[in-house]
Amino acid sequence: MMQVSVPTSDAAVTIDDDLLGHVQDRVLWLATSIVHHANKVRETPSGVKVGGHQASSASMVGIMTALYFEHLAAADRVSVKPHAAPVLHAINYLLGRLDPAYLTELRAFKGLQSYPSRIKDPDPVDFSTGSVGIGATATIWSAIANRYLADHFEAPRAGREIALLGDAELDEGAIWEALVDPMVPALGELMWVVDLNRQSLDRIVPDIAAGRIQSMFEAAGWHTVVVKYGRFLRELFARKGGEALRRRIDGMPNEEYQRLLRADAAELRERLPGSGRGRRDLEKLVGELDDAELARAIRDLGGHDLVDLIEAFRACDRDERPSVIFAYTIKARGLATEGHPANHSALLSVEEWKELGPRLGADAADPWAIFPQDSPEAALCAATAKRLERPSVKIEEPPPAPVDVGRVHRGKASTQQAFGRFFVDLGHKAPELAERVVTVSPDVGTSTNLGGWINHAGIWNPHERVDWFADDTNTLVRWREDKQGRHIELGIAEVNLVGMLGELGTTWSRDGQPLLPIGTLYDPFVSRALEPWSFGIYAGGQSILVGTPSGISLAPEGGAHQSISTPSIGIGQPGCVAWEPAFGQDLEWALLDALGRLGKPGGESAYFRLSTRPIDQSLAATPEDRQARDLRRQGALGGGYLLRAAAEGPPAVALVAMGVTVAEACVAHDELTAAGIATDLVVLTSADLVFRALRARQGLAEGDPRLLESIFPAERAAPIVTVLDGHPHALAFLSAINDTPLAPLGVDDFGQSGDVDDLYRYFGIDSETIVGAAADLLP
Repeated sequence: MMQVSVPTSDAAVTIDDDLLGHVQDRVLWLATSIVHHANKVRETPSGVKVGGHQASSASMVGIMTALYFEHLAAADRVSVKPHAAPVLHAINYLLGRLDPAYLTELRAFKGLQSYPSRIKDPDPVDFSTGSVGIGATATIWSAIANRYLADHFEAPRAGREIALLGDAELDEGAIWEALVDPMVPALGELMWVVDLNRQSLDRIVPDIAAGRIQSMFEAAGWHTVVVKYGRFLRELFARKGGEALRRRIDGMPNEEYQRLLRADAAELRERLPGSGRGRRDLEKLVGELDDAELARAIRDLGGHDLVDLIEAFRACDRDERPSVIFAYTIKARGLATEGHPANHSALLSVEEWKELGPRLGADAADPWAIFPQDSPEAALCAATAKRLERPSVKIEEPPPAPVDVGRVHRGKASTQQAFGRFFVDLGHKAPELAERVVTVSPDVGTSTNLGGWINHAGIWNPHERVDWFADDTNTLVRWREDKQGRHIELGIAEVNLVGMLGELGTTWSRDGQPLLPIGTLYDPFVSRALEPWSFGIYAGGQSILVGTPSGISLAPEGGAHQSISTPSIGIGQPGCVAWEPAFGQDLEWALLDALGRLGKPGGESAYFRLSTRPIDQSLAATPEDRQARDLRRQGALGGGYLLRAAAEGPPAVALVAMGVTVAEACVAHDELTAAGIATDLVVLTSADLVFRALRARQGLAEGDPRLLESIFPAERAAPIVTVLDGHPHALAFLSAINDTPLAPLGVDDFGQSGDVDDLYRYFGIDSETIVGAAADLLP
């Protein structure tokens, strides 16, 4: 038995290196076998390759063994790189947290997911990490969310926020957008471990970039630790010729190093000395090693040295800054595919897999065997499971949302203006609910009408900051930053915004305390943030995203700031209800409904597409009679309502408008009615909910088909003209409700600068075009 003393801040702690090594071998075997069974044993009727990542898993085994079985605490949260999912499942199995029946079900229907998933995997997963780069940065937003929660409610502070990521993930822009946010350098609970195996999907990573990347982290305020060479190599460096060996390995390109891993002993003795300074000393040192020692030496990287890894983890505990460990590893280490440039998705053959078992102390005839009950390895697994056991989370119910906030919507107002007023009203009408609201914006808080809320609620910052303009009477927004604030201001990075929303939206399930996060951004940049926003919802985050201003109605800004496709994006986003109301009252009802869906099991996110264009609120004709008002509210929350019915009998044509174009539709309705054409006018608040109702009626999805009968009853079926300030195909599905002809109006090209009326005429969403389209549909 080999025992090694590792220094800590207090005293040396003894680590049984051999014992951890046996566990490491079993983790490698199980992870490899999970992928092997899915591809080589389980039948796949479709014939499609199942896949998996044996090589990427193998490079992470040492890191994860040292972390889980020696260092991790129950309160720590770990984001595991996507391609190391089999390693996580293997560890969970050894800890008794995964039913063995799932070991054969990697990538099977309702089995183990391809990548770690908080929602879909059957074993404990802290972060969903299927999207490269997003899982790692989630630890940053989780740390901020946990600090915010602890500052406002009774919630325990989490431990370390740990990300295990591949070096190729550092190519993702999301990583660097997150790192430069001003809050990050103060997050000492962050610890990232980079699996520096120098291989990506297609190739060996060219050049030697680790030093440059390390400097970039240091410049961003991070504490960096490099674990490059194992103890055996370091012992060789101390011998005569050792300095030449270090220079040779340090200086060789990544591709040459990987090629040496594929060499046999004779070839390695020929290639390793190279041709530069110190060649003779290096040849002599190499000659002193037998074949096994030589093979061991070239593979002895720090990311596979369990003792060095544990010391690196503890070094991070001793620093108050966020920390990153660069752990040099070998992709597919210990497997037959080790060092091969194309090993990313390569699979061991059946024979290679069988030969691997005895080398790792396992048996291919009994691949899922655990350690004998009375063995030291079993005792270590049991002790680790007990140490990492977490108390169950009691989920607190969020306060109920009121029916309304009591505002009477008069005059001309935009939905963006109504949005800003909503929060002040909410604080008066439902203060307990408002306390749970946390708003977030990427440097657009004031320009998305959150100024009043910021003045009322303040800005949250883990460190109180002086407002040097507090005595300036010309300053409309008070920039008061302290731990009591309820608005979080980020830098201009929409990807960071939605990452933050995702983690704020998971506190109900992680910590038992629900937050109601609302993020604002300019609607054109929803597309920029789309993938991480969608991934946050997939990972279980519940939040409200508000895109404003939107469409060509933001006329002077031009095509660069005019969104076109976002209505369709909203309809197509799972786990989210998309809204685009025209009137302040409809927006108020929808916001309250959306808040009521957050922070609980079965909850749902929401996306609101708003505008800065003022609309005459009297056009809404909101009923004052309580019963009629309740019916209007039900329609607005169902997705739409009949605003104006044809004067007599069934309509000859129906106008269906969503968002700001309701004003043009009202003018067109007046003109058609004056011309003696019986016309219905339907206002949609959510095309998303109407589409769900259609799918439900067709038996294709869940939803409430009764909505269709209330706003599109069969007896009033007529040709339809749809209009919105967005791409026309977003409403084209309405023709399927009653099998009626349809003329879709909208914006199908990039916008440009101009006045609203000019752009509406140019793109054909003005009242005149609506009337003409209706006339063309008449028999």
